[in-house]
Amino acid sequence: MLRIITGKVKGHQLKVPTGVYVRPATDLVRGAIFSILENSAVQWEYVLDLFAGSGALGIEALSRGAGWVDFVDRERRCCDIIRQNLEKTKLSVQAHVYSCSVARAFSFLDKEYSIVLMDPPYADMSIGSVVAKLADSRLVGADSIVVVTHSPRLTLEPAYGSLSLTKEHRHGDSCIAVYRKG
Repeated sequence: MLRIITGKVKGHQLKVPTGVYVRPATDLVRGAIFSILENSAVQWEYVLDLFAGSGALGIEALSRGAGWVDFVDRERRCCDIIRQNLEKTKLSVQAHVYSCSVARAFSFLDKEYSIVLMDPPYADMSIGSVVAKLADSRLVGADSIVVVTHSPRLTLEPAYGSLSLTKEHRHGDSCIAVYRKG
């Protein structure tokens, strides 16, 4: 069962979309991501959750004090589940869900995000090019942190454009890569 680990909606169980392949980050991986962020993120004003799936990462961020989260997923069923999860946790007033591809979202999103969370399908071997496009976009500022979960079978580069890898951790069948500008 997928649940929120801590914060103001701790313990709330989240729905997971059926009929589409979704691999939500485990409690262990989400806990590790947010432990890293709590030790390095200056602010949590705006968070972007790309390849959002069930919305677990973005909702966890809201539970832990993020001011606003934009969720992006191309699957309409996933977006419907994210909206339901936001309603259930009473966090929908602090979020917006976009049902489109990540590439399309890059074309119209216009705010600078404090934190960008990316949990793409592990079978997607082109994720490095998405990180590279993100690095050169207006969405990532000087103090932004980009967190990418990926398969250990995929090696990400130590730098993409202006983003440099600052930490990488492996937790079971998931790797967490943390990038910052500089």
